[in-house]
Amino acid sequence: MSWFESFVLGLVQGLTEFLPISSSAHLRLTAAFADWQDPGAAFTAITQIGTEAAVLIYFRKDIARIVSAWFRSLTDRSMRGDHDAKMGWLVIVGSIPIGVLGLAFQDQIEGPFRDLRLIATTLIVMGIVLGVADRMAARDEKGGRHRAGKQRKTLRELGVKDGLIYGCCQALALVPGVSRSGATISGGLLMGYTREAAARYSFLLAVPAVLASGVFELKDAGEGHVSWGPTVFATVIAFGVGYAVIAWFMKFITTKSFMPFVIYRIVLGVLLFILVGTDALSPHAGESAG
Repeated sequence: MSWFESFVLGLVQGLTEFLPISSSAHLRLTAAFADWQDPGAAFTAITQIGTEAAVLIYFRKDIARIVSAWFRSLTDRSMRGDHDAKMGWLVIVGSIPIGVLGLAFQDQIEGPFRDLRLIATTLIVMGIVLGVADRMAARDEKGGRHRAGKQRKTLRELGVKDGLIYGCCQALALVPGVSRSGATISGGLLMGYTREAAARYSFLLAVPAVLASGVFELKDAGEGHVSWGPTVFATVIAFGVGYAVIAWFMKFITTKSFMPFVIYRIVLGVLLFILVGTDALSPHAGESAG
């Protein structure tokens, strides 16, 4: 991998990690469209450490408060009813599904799941799911002609059941094209949470999963055509761009709909099917050299 390729892929990772459009799919597609070798699952997981570092810094006050309360709750029983302490436990509970399934389907994640036809399918299907969830949230917020607006849930109402459902939604993102943020935000909206609450928990829930995945894949870094230098460079680029995207996205969702992302996902998925169906692009483009 050249330094230019690593710069572009780091930029793509930072731009797409927190938007509900799937960063892993875009890394895969960028390589396919540019006729580069597929960077692979290890490169994707390691560069995600950069974007998660951006989450740690952006939400540093929330995370520090949650971690502190969680540790204190281990020895102080009076702290176990504290909201931040419960959030610590819920992040752990919500991380279980992706940890179990990630290990169970590691070979598929690094192989068959990277087929462009599957990515096109997940882009479209999850785009529709996000669109439905977004319309439900908008309907609750605005109400109707003969119906008052409905109060949506905040993170203070999050329990173990919803935490596990969030976790299962996050696990779907093991398939490129699903989108970690897209799946968890959709799940949150369908369960009745506000856009801001769904996005905030989505970002917090991703921290242990992504960091663990990145550390686990470190053993494969530097193998094949992707060396350590470009991987680290791409990770740094992803961190800087990712931080800016988080700040923009958290402001965007307070007043805007997710429909632009829904339309983008569906159009990109249809385009992929057309390109693969007309043999303009191989469903395994770049894989043989990766």
